[in-house]
Amino acid sequence: MLDITKDIQSLTTFRRQSGDFMKQLKKSKRPVVLTVNGKAAAVVQDAEAYQRLLDIAASADEEEGIRQGLEDVKQGRTRPAREFFAEFEAKHGIRR
Repeated sequence: MLDITKDIQSLTTFRRQSGDFMKQLKKSKRPVVLTVNGKAAAVVQDAEAYQRLLDIAASADEEEGIRQGLEDVKQGRTRPAREFFAEFEAKHGIRR
């Protein structure tokens, strides 16, 4: 969860105190929003926290793919594998 009192800082402050920010990132695992002229410009976060975010996103993509596949089956938007492969082989000139 973002703590606006600590996790939103100017880019200038970040540059001047980057060592302190790195310690904070490692300890808190929370991202820091960096601002330029008062507007959000970038987000910096600990590498381990970023990897965890990537893992969550990949898992969500997999789950969504499965959900869509199950919905296709439910809606009758499928066909037998033999039919697909026969069409694929004919289209690409593949012989068995």
